[in-house]
Amino acid sequence: MSTTAAAAGSRRTIRRQQLREIVPLADSTIFEMEQRGEFPQRFYLTSRCVVWDLAEVEQWLDARRAASRAKAIKLAPTPDVRLRRARAVTQ
Repeated sequence: MSTTAAAAGSRRTIRRQQLREIVPLADSTIFEMEQRGEFPQRFYLTSRCVVWDLAEVEQWLDARRAASRAKAIKLAPTPDVRLRRARAVTQ
C-alpha cells in the first residue's frame, strides 16, 4: 500500500508480527526508539491489541533509507580488539 492510498483515507494498521517482518529490529530496540521519538508510536486498538500505522512505518523506513544514502546515520564505532580480556589480539 502506498502512502498516497493511506492519505486518501484507507489507513492500514499492522500488528507486532507484521512489524517484525518489515523492520528487522528487536522489540526492545523498537521500544527504546519509540521512547526517544525516533520511531512511530504504537497505539492500542483494545486493551490487549497493539498496532502501528503502516504509512508512518513506511515513511520512517524511507527517511532512514535516505539518511543512510546521504551518510547521515552515525555508525557504531569499531571495537578495539586489542583491549579484549579474552583472546586479545596482539601485533
